[in-house]
Amino acid sequence: MGHSHAGHSHSGHDHSHNTNNLPRLALACAVAVAVLVAQCIGALVTGSLALLVDTVHVFTDSLGLVIALVAAVLARRPANPRRTWGWKRIEVLSAIFQSAALLAVGVFVLIEAVQRLFTTPEIPGRELLTFGVIGLVGNVLMLVILLGGDRTNFNMRAAFLEVANDALGSVAVIIGALVLRYTGWSFIDTVLALFIGALIIPRTITLFRETASVLMENTPACIDVNALKKHIEDKNEHVIEVHDLHVSQISSDLPVLTAHVILDDTCFHDGHSVEILKDLHHCVAEHFEISIKHSTFQLEPVSMYRGEHYHNLP
Repeated sequence: MGHSHAGHSHSGHDHSHNTNNLPRLALACAVAVAVLVAQCIGALVTGSLALLVDTVHVFTDSLGLVIALVAAVLARRPANPRRTWGWKRIEVLSAIFQSAALLAVGVFVLIEAVQRLFTTPEIPGRELLTFGVIGLVGNVLMLVILLGGDRTNFNMRAAFLEVANDALGSVAVIIGALVLRYTGWSFIDTVLALFIGALIIPRTITLFRETASVLMENTPACIDVNALKKHIEDKNEHVIEVHDLHVSQISSDLPVLTAHVILDDTCFHDGHSVEILKDLHHCVAEHFEISIKHSTFQLEPVSMYRGEHYHNLP
C-alpha cells in the first residue's frame, strides 16, 4: 500500500489582538459602573419606564463588559495538553452570554411597555432629562473607548453593540424628557421604551446567530467551500482530488482548515509532495478573503484509492 504525508501550519499566526482590547475594556467597565449607579438613582427618583429600561440595559452592559474583560484575559492564556486551543473559545461563549442577556432585556421592555399602555404613572420631566444626559455622556465616553478595539473580535463586538444600543436608549430618554416637560404627554415614556426594545432585539439575534454558528463549527460566511476545493484541485496539476475538507472557526480571529489531498504516486517518490504541501499552506493563507493560517493537510497517494468511487481518479 502507499503511504501518506501530513502537514500542519500556523506560521505567522498571532493571537495578540486581545492585548489592545484589555485596557479599553477595563476603562469601559469603570465608566459603565459609574453610569449604572447614577441611573439606578434616577430610575428610583423619576419612576420612568424608559429610564428603568435603560438602567437595566446599563446593568447588562456592566455585566457584559466585566465578562468581556475576563474573557479577554483568559483568551491570552497559552494552550496546554488539556486545552489544546487554549481559552480562545471563551470569546464566543462570552458573546453568547451577552447576547442572551440583551435579548432578555428586550423582552422585558416589551412586556413592561405593554402593561403601561393601560396605566401611565406621573413622571417628572426635569429629573428624567438630567439622568438621561448623564447616561448619554457615559455611553458616548464608553463608545469612544471601545471604538479603537478589534471590531472583528466577537467579544468586542458584543461589548460595543451593548453600549451603542444603550447610547440610543439614553437619547430616547432625553427626547422623552423634553416631550414630557414641554407637552405633558406622559405616554411618550412608554412609546420610547418600546422603541428601545425594538432596537435591542434584532441586533441581539444577529450576534447570537453569528456566535452560535462558530460553536456549531459552521463554515465562515466569507468562505465558499466548493470554490476553495476547486481552487486547490486546479492550482496544481499533481492534485487529483480534495476530500474531507472542513473549514471552521475556533474564535473570530482563528479560522482553521483540514483536508485530505490525493496526489500522483510519483510525488511521494521524488519528494515533490513537500513542495506541494508548502504551496497548499501558502494558498489558503493568502488567496482567500479570510486568511487561514492554521491549516492541516493529509497528503495521500492515488494508489490508495484506485477502485473506489472518486470521480477524478485515473
